Parts: sequence; C-alpha cells; structure tokens
Amino acid sequence: MGDAVGSLREFDPFPPQGASARERALRYLVLDVFTQTPLQGNPVAVFTDAAELQGARMQEIARELNLSESVFLSSPRLEGDVGARIFTPTTELPFAGHPVLGSAVVVAGALGRESVTLETGGGPVTVEIGAAQGRATFGRMQQPLPTWEPFEAAGELLRALSLTGSSLPVEVYRNGPRQVYVALESEQEVAALRPDLAALCSLGALCVSCFAAEGARVRSRMFAPGLGVPEDPATGSAAGPLAVHLARHGRIAFGQEIEISQGAEIGRPSQLFARALGSGERLERVEVGGWSVIVGVGELRA
Repeated sequence: MGDAVGSLREFDPFPPQGASARERALRYLVLDVFTQTPLQGNPVAVFTDAAELQGARMQEIARELNLSESVFLSSPRLEGDVGARIFTPTTELPFAGHPVLGSAVVVAGALGRESVTLETGGGPVTVEIGAAQGRATFGRMQQPLPTWEPFEAAGELLRALSLTGSSLPVEVYRNGPRQVYVALESEQEVAALRPDLAALCSLGALCVSCFAAEGARVRSRMFAPGLGVPEDPATGSAAGPLAVHLARHGRIAFGQEIEISQGAEIGRPSQLFARALGSGERLERVEVGGWSVIVGVGELRA
C-alpha cells in the first residue's frame, strides 16, 4: 500500500492485517463539510483503508450509512496521494464536492500536508488546505472543468418544481454528476419550493439546483431523488458550475467569488465559496472552498 494510506492507518489505527475486509472492522471518520459548526453542513463518511473492498460492497455500506455520500480511500494508481471512490446510497459518482473536500482534510491531517491530490473517477482533484479555526479546517479544491448544454426536459422539470419559468436558461452542466440549474427571483421563492420528488426522480440521475442570486450572494437548494438524495444540505459539485453559469450569463464577473447558502430548510445550514476563472469562450479554472470539521470516528462490523 502507498505511503499516504499507511499514514492514514497510523492516523486512525486499524485491526491486524491478517483479517479479510469482511472479517475485520472497517474504521471511518465522519465530517461535517461546508460548515465550521458540528452537526451542520453536509455529513460524509470517509473510510480510510478500503483497498480490499469491491465496489458492490462499498455500495452496500453507503446504503447502510444513508448519508448523501460515503468515500472509500485506497492507494493511488497514478501520481495522486490517495485513490477515492464516492457512493451515494444508490450509485457511484465519478466526482462530488463535499466528499472530496472532507476526504482531503483527513488525508492532509494524516500526512501533515497543505496540499493533497485525490484520484477520483472524474480525474485527479487537488485541494489546498488553508486556515484552521478550532476544530474546523478550510480547504479549496480545483474542480474538473464542466461542459454545458440546454436541458432537454426543461418543461417537465419546471412542472415537477411547480414553477412557470426560470429567469436564466435551464441548462445542464457535467463535471461528474449532471447538474441542472433553475434561477428564481428571490430567496423566499427558493425557501418555498415543494418539489414533486417522484416526478424529479423520473427525470433520471440529476442534481437539480434551484437558486436566487443577488450579486455574489446566492441562496440555493439541491434535489437529487434519482441519486437517492431527496435534498442535499451542501453540494460542492454544483457550486463550481453555478459560478460558471452566473458568469456566462452576466450575473457576475469571471473571477468573482460567490458565497452560497444552502441547507437551512432541512436543518443543516451550509456555506460554500466558488469562482470560475477565464471566459465564456475559454474556461480556465473552477474553484470551490469551504470549512470541514471532524465530528466522529466509527467502526463498521459487517
């Protein structure tokens, strides 16, 4: 196993190596991501030594924990620090924001590093680790650059949301998950949403972000019932493309950082920071940052 995973084992000790993955306990950490306050933000479970697990077993564990995502770390295959596989309760994702950020905080703490690279299904993602305040640590990731196009089922989507329209084009971005954006006029409209989750689910494996923006301040809610997540407290993978979306349509300047508030409606207030650098013709970089705090260590015996 690689040095990073060995350091993670020292950071969070494991049972003897002679036991199989099914026989020995699997240790994991729980972090609340995109918050400085424990029991807010978006929780993620990070399994720090998952090299012996098969994908089907990872999916069973993610379904058991029933968090938005669970992450399984192993030795890197290329030049990264660790490999990372990400699962919702129902499917594997090539990339997701808050699992990557939370995992990076764990790996950086184990290695004593200020920058770590996770090898995800969507490619390598580098996270710069910044300031610490109390138990919380700030990180900023460079996300995969998204592609975008008009969303082919915009009418059905709006009906599922009980909306008559969007103040910006309804477009779908892909940086791993498919992210669809619907722009509303006010924070009150965002808070009042009561979507038809069954109708949203029928549209497939989508992350549907409904937002209202006033300058660089954004209020957002994200629904992904097709991925097993009725409503997400904080969606890092949607934050980057949202900055791109706003910049492409002239709501903010490229390079301007937005602050996204999410999760209050489900009792998990979260704060995300995102910016898109470049231009509409040549997107150069997408960054998303936020705080993470370790809230627990678990041991799975299954």
